[in-house]
Amino acid sequence: MTLSARARAAARLAAVQALYQHEMERTPLAQLLDEFHRHRLGAEIEDAQYAEADVPFFDDVVKGTLARRDEIDGQIAARLAEGWKLDRLDRTMLQILRAGTYELLARADVPTATAISEYLDVAHAFFDAKEAKFVNGVLDAVARAVR
Repeated sequence: MTLSARARAAARLAAVQALYQHEMERTPLAQLLDEFHRHRLGAEIEDAQYAEADVPFFDDVVKGTLARRDEIDGQIAARLAEGWKLDRLDRTMLQILRAGTYELLARADVPTATAISEYLDVAHAFFDAKEAKFVNGVLDAVARAVR
């Protein structure tokens, strides 16, 4: 994996964490970005070194996901099994799906397979194989609809 690919992977993971924080605490966007820029991206926390992240990419995913949240949620909801609603999804899972859907909608510079694969990796950081497979299925269905 190239340095720029690692930086984008770190940005995606951080974006999901920032979106989760926003969802749970309603942290205002400017404060949220500032906190991540100063304390999380590329920082050392509890002896764990966080990878250098592609900051402009991180900012775009977070800002874009929040700005287009209703559209994104509509895309995700349309791909869930009958009877399933967004509020049934784990909050972390929802942020992974939102960020992945944003990239599929708005980042034509990112190949479809790359976006899906990267968010599958993020899902593996938080969930077991069954949930990761769910992320793969939803994002694949979104990609077929929007690309």
